[in-house]
Amino acid sequence: MVLVVVTGLAALAVGALLAGSGGAGVSPLRTRIVAIAQGQVGYRTNPSDSYCNRFSAYWHAGTADCGNDNRSEEWCADFAAWVWKQAGAEVLYELAPNFLNSDSASFYVWGLDHGTWHPVTSRYQPQPGDVAIYGLDATAVTAQHVAIVTSATAHDDAPDVINGDGDRSGFSVVEVGTSQSYGDVKGHGAPLSGYVSPSEPSSAGAAS
Repeated sequence: MVLVVVTGLAALAVGALLAGSGGAGVSPLRTRIVAIAQGQVGYRTNPSDSYCNRFSAYWHAGTADCGNDNRSEEWCADFAAWVWKQAGAEVLYELAPNFLNSDSASFYVWGLDHGTWHPVTSRYQPQPGDVAIYGLDATAVTAQHVAIVTSATAHDDAPDVINGDGDRSGFSVVEVGTSQSYGDVKGHGAPLSGYVSPSEPSSAGAAS
């Protein structure tokens, strides 16, 4: 595991985010997730007009045609899984059923399997470090987008998030979403569907 250290202004920014969600009760795991995600804001793919990114490369996912060490695929779920992994959450990544992978809906299946799925209709209040799922079709088991929750807002269906593979401030970047009720996906009406909470790794998962 790669250790990520957040200091100085970045730590202050994370503290401000958590304070907005009642940060005094936020677990160390959730605090690390937010800190690590916040530390990636501003990241851009290379080449900049491509989906070539380091998060998919970390998982050895996507295609190796970038002309560098990056790998190419749409990567919002790869980013979310990477953040959880770096923070110490339970993550098992494989392009197979019941694992986390580049398919946004893999987080939905993971949440069902681990008892950590919270549909938006449940009125669950999102917590920092959750993964928000947008545009879920539970029948087809597809989803349009995922993002890391940084804080709740006055509306359960519009959290503050950090998007991997976002497209509002540039092509395929890591960016902040404020009160984001729809997925960061151009041309798609992808409303928030629910949340998946992170888990501390089991002894088996920690050894993986």
